[in-house]
Amino acid sequence: MQPAFHDPSPRLRDQHDYLRLLGARVCGTAANQMLMVALGWQIYDLTGSAWALGLVGLAQFVPALLFTLPAGHLVDRHDRRWLLAASLMMQALVAALLAIGSASAWISAHWIFATSVMLGVARAVQMPALQALTPSLVPPVLLPRAVAASSSTMQGAIVIGPALGGVVYAWGTGRAAWGASAGAVGVYTLSLILLLLAIVGVMALRHRASHARTAAANWHSVTAGLRFIWQRPVLLGAMSLDLFAVLLGGAAALLPIFAKDILHAGPEALGLLRAAPAAGAVLVGAVLARHTIDRRAGAWLLGAVAVYGAATIGFALARTLALAFVMLAIAGAADMISVVIRQSLVQLETPEDMRGRVGAVNSVFIGASNQLGEFESGATAAWLGPVGSVLLGGIGTIGVVLAWWRWFPDLARRDRLRGDPP
Repeated sequence: MQPAFHDPSPRLRDQHDYLRLLGARVCGTAANQMLMVALGWQIYDLTGSAWALGLVGLAQFVPALLFTLPAGHLVDRHDRRWLLAASLMMQALVAALLAIGSASAWISAHWIFATSVMLGVARAVQMPALQALTPSLVPPVLLPRAVAASSSTMQGAIVIGPALGGVVYAWGTGRAAWGASAGAVGVYTLSLILLLLAIVGVMALRHRASHARTAAANWHSVTAGLRFIWQRPVLLGAMSLDLFAVLLGGAAALLPIFAKDILHAGPEALGLLRAAPAAGAVLVGAVLARHTIDRRAGAWLLGAVAVYGAATIGFALARTLALAFVMLAIAGAADMISVVIRQSLVQLETPEDMRGRVGAVNSVFIGASNQLGEFESGATAAWLGPVGSVLLGGIGTIGVVLAWWRWFPDLARRDRLRGDPP
């Protein structure tokens, strides 16, 4: 059993299990980002289709939607370390399959869709397990800083991962003697190594959950997280704001098209574009790790999402790699403010024995905004073109902010992260 926190002024650097988890998350996140760079470039190379890019996101979203709520119940009943390690093992299997398929030249769009489904299942377990583990590894007073530090560090991995993946892909592809798929093989192999390191880090955690186990699985217990959030307008407003903003404004699925057809560059440019939001997020996250948002949290949240939408519009209109990078970095910086406020609200308002199920619902919202957003982007781009799709999404995001300011007044008026009534 983990001992109670008695230090009157605990320091984040002294929370050793938290730091071990952070290291594992860095490896896993970098690997995942490298996977997505290679998957995106490879599927667009194979098909030349915006619709296919969107289907990759849909293939990840559907299993996540089906399995996340049951996974949240598992997280509240079983060892979260083992569940997190299992999800990383499944992602490692995906990386191995993609590496072998690319090296053997039998990889196809159908194989990429199938492995995307496996990634969706893995993330259905990974996200609630991660969200439930973090608050149990640090004292409550450090939680907002822990969230900011985690988010900032993860964004650092998201900067390095795609950039490195793009460089490795381009370098390997440029070696004609190695075959056209050599770049993809290199990225998938490096991802596999990082995922194995992440598994070792997770299994090194000494934490043991000390809360009472939840009841056996039934519809009432599995859906308890949904009811908990529905009864708290601040949490419902914050989660749904992120859902619709990223669902409309996300452009990640279309980055291969922008890199190849609009900016006329190669996979290394795709890696830079995928890294750009994280570059902006790292800077803001570093500030928030030292200076938390103490007042007007709701207004900061809504304002940040509005900036995210405006930056998305700027990216749609950019015609140089430098300007596109800057617009995406601004979007990432604004999104970091949103993430820290939203995650802090969720974790501070949720009791320990509900963290897995509430985290699972939060994961559904995040997964819907990311993977389903990729499908929406691909489908809209097939209709309006990539520029029209991203432009419409940015405008829609600003519209969502205006609507939420009116429909969720408790969220707009929320002052402090902790202490206001939910």
